[in-house]
Amino acid sequence: MDELVELLLDDTKGKMDKSIKHLENELMTIRAGKANPNMLNSIMIDYYGIQTPLNQVSNIGTPDPRTIAIQPWEKSFIDTIEKAILQANLGLNPDNNGEIIRINVPPLTEERRLELVKQVKAEGENTKIGIRNVRREANEELKQMKKDGLAEDEEKKAEDAVQKITDEYTEKIDKILEAKEQDIMTV
Repeated sequence: MDELVELLLDDTKGKMDKSIKHLENELMTIRAGKANPNMLNSIMIDYYGIQTPLNQVSNIGTPDPRTIAIQPWEKSFIDTIEKAILQANLGLNPDNNGEIIRINVPPLTEERRLELVKQVKAEGENTKIGIRNVRREANEELKQMKKDGLAEDEEKKAEDAVQKITDEYTEKIDKILEAKEQDIMTV
């Protein structure tokens, strides 16, 4: 195959890999009934006038499957952190003892689990749309290459290769979603 076509296919794979990585990061923030420090990734606090991620001003751990413990590096920020958690509207109630903030992660109700599964499926669908957009861009580039002198049979082979890559990544997305769904629905 033409060198430019090879580069296009590599670029297409790279873009699709980024889509998968983004999906995995998004799914990390959706809780599955177990305490996970990633649940707090979206929380920012005002750290001396600068919006700073919570995990950059404290140690966050899970001493047991139902508890998240947050130990600020500076005790003076314990109230700020507690307020930020409440304002993040994650449905979590921090318990502040003056040194450590503990968050008990309540078990999910059946209704909440089903809502989370819907959210997971929506993320998956958005990622699939992104994958299809990458495929469309690659095919448009191939059409342009054909106008610029790429042989028709080479274009067809390349389009088939792009479709094969798209199918592979769609399958990966389905597997990731299935695993996350299983995780959420396990009581």
